[in-house]
Amino acid sequence: MNPKVKIVGIIPARYESSRFPGKPLALICGRPMIQWVYERMLTSKYISDLLVATDDERIFEAVQRFNGRVVMTSPAARSGTDRVAEVAQNLDADIVVNVQGDEPLIIAEAVDAAIEPLIDDPTVVVSTLVRPINSLEELQNPNTVRVVFDRWHNALYFSRASIPHFRDWQQTPSWFDKSRYFQHVGVYIFRRDFLLKFAKMEQTPLEKIENLEQLRVLENGYPIRVVETDYNPICVDVPEDIPKVEQFIQKHHLS
Repeated sequence: MNPKVKIVGIIPARYESSRFPGKPLALICGRPMIQWVYERMLTSKYISDLLVATDDERIFEAVQRFNGRVVMTSPAARSGTDRVAEVAQNLDADIVVNVQGDEPLIIAEAVDAAIEPLIDDPTVVVSTLVRPINSLEELQNPNTVRVVFDRWHNALYFSRASIPHFRDWQQTPSWFDKSRYFQHVGVYIFRRDFLLKFAKMEQTPLEKIENLEQLRVLENGYPIRVVETDYNPICVDVPEDIPKVEQFIQKHHLS
């Protein structure tokens, strides 16, 4: 790693949520979810500074209680990426890692793998993670974002539809006989300058149709480098997801 490259991790966290208000503060085995994410990302070998970005005093105070770094942001941010960009414009950083705050069991090694293309190749401006889809249930899940990419691992398209679509699907016992399928894992690594540029871009037609902000990057002609991983995120979307995460933690003796 180039010692002159400064890499900062930012975890956007908001209190308001239609399906789970106060989600970052939900207790998982006695600790707020935001603390799980923060402490697991402290093990990254590349991130030199890590902080939480929030517009809510309750989250701000919770992060301070576990001695984490936290900054207040404007409540006007349209998305987590906008919140990250707001913080990044005041930071001395070359690379900014947007860490999802609802993945309490995030694996820092997987994030590090997504960081490496930006360290190794100065032409890469944004990268992300993808994982193989191995079951028809996953492939047909409407909450799964799929991605196809070229031989150089640059994303061609992200979609909530099953892509690539197998035209003659009725003549084969399994779609997996014809193609590999990949799920997008929502971790983004940005060059700081590009992140600030991205945040100022207008929303694009495909982005609005799919409700996927990463399409704004592709529609403006910038490549997204994808990195394959076996990391299968356990996300917390609704309160009912908390017991599942706790069972996983207890089963695997995580801390």
